[in-house]
Amino acid sequence: MFSNNNYKPLAERMRPRNLEEYSGQTHLLAEGKPLQAAIINDHLHSMLFWGPPGTGKTTLAKLIANYSGAEFITLSAVLAGVKDIREAVKQAKLLRKVEQRATVLFVDEVHRFNKAQQDAFLPHIEDGTFSFIGATTENPSFELNNALLSRVRVYVLRSLSSDELQTILCTALVDKERGFGQQKINIDTDVLEQLAKAADGDARRALNWLEIAVDLAIQTDDGLLIEKSILDEIATETTRRFDNKGDVFYEQISALHKSVRGSNPDAALYWFCRMIDGGCDPLYIARRVVRIASEDIGNADPRGLTLAINAWETYERLGSPEGELTIAQAILYLASAAKSNAVYVAYKTAIKDAKQSGSLDVPLHLKNAPTQLMKSLDYGKDYRYAHNEEDGFAKGETYFPDALGEQVYYEPVERGLEIKIKQKLDYLRGRK
Repeated sequence: MFSNNNYKPLAERMRPRNLEEYSGQTHLLAEGKPLQAAIINDHLHSMLFWGPPGTGKTTLAKLIANYSGAEFITLSAVLAGVKDIREAVKQAKLLRKVEQRATVLFVDEVHRFNKAQQDAFLPHIEDGTFSFIGATTENPSFELNNALLSRVRVYVLRSLSSDELQTILCTALVDKERGFGQQKINIDTDVLEQLAKAADGDARRALNWLEIAVDLAIQTDDGLLIEKSILDEIATETTRRFDNKGDVFYEQISALHKSVRGSNPDAALYWFCRMIDGGCDPLYIARRVVRIASEDIGNADPRGLTLAINAWETYERLGSPEGELTIAQAILYLASAAKSNAVYVAYKTAIKDAKQSGSLDVPLHLKNAPTQLMKSLDYGKDYRYAHNEEDGFAKGETYFPDALGEQVYYEPVERGLEIKIKQKLDYLRGRK
């Protein structure tokens, strides 16, 4: 296989040649969908494909160029520089002038280009030198210039389902021209399903594994046999799509946070396990859980914060894998606890006032007077010691800067312990 200079990987050989062979992305390519109509009607335009690896971004770009009869020029942002961009522009201009032929410039991993490199495309997109198609696995809102984003239409590609991957695998097994159709390969349905699930939405990965599995298949009187043990061997030590500190990372921590806030302990536990399975540092999740305890539970159940901190400290002592259980315990407790964002709202409002009000003086009666000079300046004058007042509350006393006046930031909710806190504060505020 390695001595054959004409060898192409199965994933490359099985690349769809038309929309009928293309699997997945029905939200974009089903009949009547805007992108499908644009391709069929040859309405070529600049666009950006955003989606996980192995979802067909490059293939779709090639199909668009083929349907429009355009020249297909590809650049990889990992390897290319401004010089390569200039050469592509030169080639596109020549085709346009001499052959009156359109060009599709496809840039893979476009998010890896810096601002200057991205800006180099702008004038040529504007004057129609080429139609630009970029592909990225990262959130374009954060990784691409606004100037470039404003000139392209963004299409979001989704991970392929297990059924879609099984269809692709079955096609490769029976295709006599590009796949393994000339060989008799036996593989149980459950093994094929396991292979599709292990590929985790990535068609390229699924086809690569199938090719390896065929190489390792057992020769029998009835052809080649791919057993489950073979799949277990080639698909070991794989991790789910996670992209530590990338876009998917923040999507999953957001899902975890919102599941806790929404009082769904089962979903919260699922997202925690997804992140752990994907290789996330448990200490990052532990820190985030402490934040959740204050932001979404607060004083409705102050025990949540204690439990979250205990889980963090316990993990630091136990390490992995024992320590993950304590974080899971904290997550389940917080998701099940009474919810209140009153502390969070109060803090946000108070910090806004603190920033906008400037350096207002502390009222004289609230200032300490440890020296005779300070006393002569009326520091601490007329201050009322709350413990000496009825109910330990100095009725009518003020504690804000005079220019700001009395403010109310903290509004406890009618849930958990904050029910009693609210009753107490309503009583005290009423006495004022």
